[in-house]
Amino acid sequence: MNQPATSASDRPRPAYSAWLGTSNSITQQFMAIGGMKDVVSLAGGLPAAEFYPVAEIAEASRKALERWGSAALEYGPIEGLPALREHIARRISLQAGRQFTAANVLLTVGAMQGLDLIGKVLVDPGELIVTQTPAYVGALDGWRPRQPRYEPLDWGNGSPEALAALRRAKFAYAVPNYSNPTGALVPTAARQALLDSVMETGTWLVEDDPYLPLQFDGEAGPSILALHGRMEPDGPYAGPVIYLGTLSKSIVPGMRVGWAIAEAGMIQTMALAKQSSDIASSMLTQAVALELLESGIEETHVPRIVAEYRHRRDVLCASAARHLGEWFEWETPPGGMFVWMKARDGAIDTDALYQAALREKVAFVPGSVFDPAGLDRTAMRVNFTRSSPEIIEEGCRRLAAAVRRYLAER
Repeated sequence: MNQPATSASDRPRPAYSAWLGTSNSITQQFMAIGGMKDVVSLAGGLPAAEFYPVAEIAEASRKALERWGSAALEYGPIEGLPALREHIARRISLQAGRQFTAANVLLTVGAMQGLDLIGKVLVDPGELIVTQTPAYVGALDGWRPRQPRYEPLDWGNGSPEALAALRRAKFAYAVPNYSNPTGALVPTAARQALLDSVMETGTWLVEDDPYLPLQFDGEAGPSILALHGRMEPDGPYAGPVIYLGTLSKSIVPGMRVGWAIAEAGMIQTMALAKQSSDIASSMLTQAVALELLESGIEETHVPRIVAEYRHRRDVLCASAARHLGEWFEWETPPGGMFVWMKARDGAIDTDALYQAALREKVAFVPGSVFDPAGLDRTAMRVNFTRSSPEIIEEGCRRLAAAVRRYLAER
């Protein structure tokens, strides 16, 4: 007897890529949670939407279209809008104390695309990355398809073990200014020591610097790129630093405009990888970004948001001291967007606490997602920039209720 034909929907399809089995969905979760009206989200790394410069962006958009016309609506060079590349080169030259040109600049879809491209051009499966730990979850996610190995970054004591790790690594990854997730600021001496180690071992150094504008207490100090500029101030830039920046924190994340600064050969190689990623980034948003930067918006906008974020940081730390100090400890970050809270009792599992927190209608990010091995379950990242002081206070109260629920149920 003839068997009935198998429908297309019944036929098995190829499995997903193996690397997806090692991934996490925490970013999807906290982005979705942020839109739920009954949940207090202290999870996302988001700016405060009520301070977005909407009127200024509308005016910059009008000017960009007048200035560039249909060229702003076309595909453009893979490297990005030439005029914006030149502007960023002048900006970085002033910051770093040496000359950079447009050949040293690749415009990206936020700094996140820069991280993705670095993984594509430098890392083959199983190769080593030396990373600041705890590490930015977006970087770990961006490199996950490459299936790298990780070793922790030693901030420059020059030990034989640290130098050996750098020699084996394809690159070192560092966020010296107010890192995600800890908010820590790395001293200049440690930055210089790391640069010296990188120069000695011949590896690349990725300096991710999205939080530089968000300085609350004191100055950040020179970037590692600037420290290298002092060592080699003349001629075309040929150093080991790949520097990443973005407008997501200083203006708005929806612009999706970032940049990579590196020696010209690395920029050309990253552009080659970029052409298979997006062909070309949005010329329109880059043209609008150029208008905003030329208007000096950062000089007027950033001080306003920094003052509010400093206040929100202080509210969070004070409220956490009242409601969470029995179970967690932390250091007040001098900048950035996050407070890194570590459990006083190592038996507290923040992965499990996260589930209890969701039942109390509050969210944070558990520390395990910032550990390349996924093993550190004793900490949590709490954001203070997105929410009003009143919401932050309520969030801390709900977190305390979640801790009590978790301790009672474990």
